Amino acid sequence: MLLALAAYLTFQYVSGGTGAPRCTVVSDRGDSAPHEYEFTAEQAVNAATISVVGTNRGMPERAVTIALATALQESGLRNIDHGDRDSLGLFQQRPSQGWGTQTQVMDPAYAAGEFYKHLAKVPDYSELPLTVAAQRVQRSGFPDAYAKHETDATLLAAALTGRAAGTLTCEGRPEMRTGDMRPGGPDAVRAALVRDFGQDMFQGAGAERKLKPGAGATPSDASTGAGGPASPRTVVIPVPDGPAARSGERQRGWGLAHWAVANASALRIKRVSYAGWAWTAGNTRSEWRAEASGSRNSTGEVRIVTGR
Repeated sequence: MLLALAAYLTFQYVSGGTGAPRCTVVSDRGDSAPHEYEFTAEQAVNAATISVVGTNRGMPERAVTIALATALQESGLRNIDHGDRDSLGLFQQRPSQGWGTQTQVMDPAYAAGEFYKHLAKVPDYSELPLTVAAQRVQRSGFPDAYAKHETDATLLAAALTGRAAGTLTCEGRPEMRTGDMRPGGPDAVRAALVRDFGQDMFQGAGAERKLKPGAGATPSDASTGAGGPASPRTVVIPVPDGPAARSGERQRGWGLAHWAVANASALRIKRVSYAGWAWTAGNTRSEWRAEASGSRNSTGEVRIVTGR
């Protein structure tokens, strides 16, 4: 019992005593009705993927909100391997109903893509109540259940599409799981970027060169602000300007920055900076803070510093 107690206290000390790593999204400063939603690091990764898939398809923010509210209701934004009858994954899609194979619907990017493909076929979906639009895709036995997630999904969509700057934060500490050997470092970040955004997007922005870690710099150089030297643990991402991007450069940059924060626990990301603002991982609730040496007019690149 004493050994068990010692192990528990050690875990609480190392992890900050807060259980699973947490994330928070808040209302934009200009919103008249402030709201806050707290969720886990696992949910953050899945929400970020859903948003990226929608943005890559050129879907509007309203479509991302509908998709996020649907996943919140169907799975709690968790990629679960069970459900009613043969329902699986984030959206509880059924292979027997033509949504894809079991492997496919358990792939968050594929599942989100299928949801958007069906949503795009709903006439005037952006003008419909969220519950109606979601139900036209899902054919749920509880069509009104999506409504209770609309406020939280709206906050998430605003942050992850980049419209609401600096509104998503995470603790950033790795989840404590037995046998957890997930890789971190620049290579893992680059692989995740290609997985979610696609290689063509970065090649078009000249990012094939910039996605390589810098050489000849010390780790402290990573905090020198926009335009400074990059350390071997830093990934510098030019903000893309592709045909699927309907928003301005600053919004696309904040979308990338929030994606990185949402993936911080999984990818061992320690710091993200953009447009003169920086988020730093910690055991307590992290915040976006103005960089002393950064320029808020520098919106052309996002910098990600990893812990490995």
